[in-house]
Amino acid sequence: MNKNNNKAKQDQPSQTGSGPKLVGKSGQGPAKPGRQAGMKPDDSGGQQPGRQGGSGGPAKQLPQERPQVRQGDKPGAGPKKPQPQPPGVIEVRPQASNASMKKRHWGVLFSFFALVFAPFLVAVWYLYFVSVDQYASTVGFTVRKEESGSATDLLGGIAQFAGAGGSGDADALYEFIQSQEMVEKVDASLDLVGHYSAYWGEDPVFSLWPDATIEDLLWFWGRNVRVSYDQGTGLVNLQVRAFEADMAQAIGNEIVGVSQERVNELNEAARGDLMRYAQVDLEDSIARLKATREALTQFRVRTRIVDPEADIQGRMGVFNNLQQQLAEALVEYDILRTTAVETDPRLVQELQRIQVIQERIRQERETFASGKVVGGDADYPTLLAEFESLTVDREFAEETYRAALAALDIARANATRQSRYLATYIRPTLAQSAEYPQREILLGLSALFMLMAWSIMVLVFYSLRDRR
Repeated sequence: MNKNNNKAKQDQPSQTGSGPKLVGKSGQGPAKPGRQAGMKPDDSGGQQPGRQGGSGGPAKQLPQERPQVRQGDKPGAGPKKPQPQPPGVIEVRPQASNASMKKRHWGVLFSFFALVFAPFLVAVWYLYFVSVDQYASTVGFTVRKEESGSATDLLGGIAQFAGAGGSGDADALYEFIQSQEMVEKVDASLDLVGHYSAYWGEDPVFSLWPDATIEDLLWFWGRNVRVSYDQGTGLVNLQVRAFEADMAQAIGNEIVGVSQERVNELNEAARGDLMRYAQVDLEDSIARLKATREALTQFRVRTRIVDPEADIQGRMGVFNNLQQQLAEALVEYDILRTTAVETDPRLVQELQRIQVIQERIRQERETFASGKVVGGDADYPTLLAEFESLTVDREFAEETYRAALAALDIARANATRQSRYLATYIRPTLAQSAEYPQREILLGLSALFMLMAWSIMVLVFYSLRDRR
């Protein structure tokens, strides 16, 4: 018994906060909480304190049990010897190892230094210790037209209010400033290649290479000459950058001068077109007037009638006179019939006079309707219609000629009075301090984009690694 107790006592660990977990019989679970170490059951089913260790050690457990009498046992037999219990199973969780740097972690850290930190330091060194200061000059102008109070200008204002384009010259000038022709003219006056390539050995990022072509200079012109245009107001703003403040101002003045020359050329072209079109219209009207007058002259020569209307009026006068004579003859005949007999020779004479007048009136009517005109091959109505047509053509040609003369005079007046001009509302400024390159903004943008690119690369790497 003592051996078994000592063995059970050695197998049971101390139940402290850091000790292993105890498992009951057959490994089914921990022991019941009511049975603590150092407690033994008494005869009444309770627990009594056992012997404590000498120096606060674990209490000894006495696994003695009260003998029970079963049916069939002999009454004089003693208690049955208890069987020793198997030791409890102790489960120990494995401890996690300490974190350490892996090869991929070193690779990510090295890529951060290689792709973000080192380029950022290079950018800081270049912008603050290598790059050359640049000066900016600001210019502002617009294309204007002289005002006038004519009716055409009033209609033009209504058309502009309705949405018609009135800033075509400013649009053309905006494109011209960014063209190769502008770059060539400014380079011929100020030697842009020599100025922008002067610091090529010191600052190759913000300078132009010495052997640059005109296409390279045009590309570099777009970097250093920023053009902004408001189509609603027609205002054009320029910002010119150069390594010297005087050079930036000189480039701005040259741009204004070349733009004024181009506006004058547009004026000359518009003036020439206006005068040419007016002159062509006048020549056409003169030719038409000559043709109509010649046709009318040929008609008069062919018909031997100078003015058919006057001839008609003369014939109508004769016809009216015959009508009047007929009326008088009829009156006289009626009077004689009341006072004379039928065999009176005066009645016969008046009757013959009446018949002659009526015959003449009939002939005159036939002449007006279908009779041939003397010296012509057509009747009178046809000749009259032809004459009316020629007269209308002549009058229209005369009106066209007068309108063409008036248009030519107006075009000549507009060509000398109404012209476009370049209104400079901001003259080229002279900078006192260098504003470019904008080092803080460039550093911030470069750091942002490098960090974004590095983050995307790292995310792509880990996503591919997780798919393995």
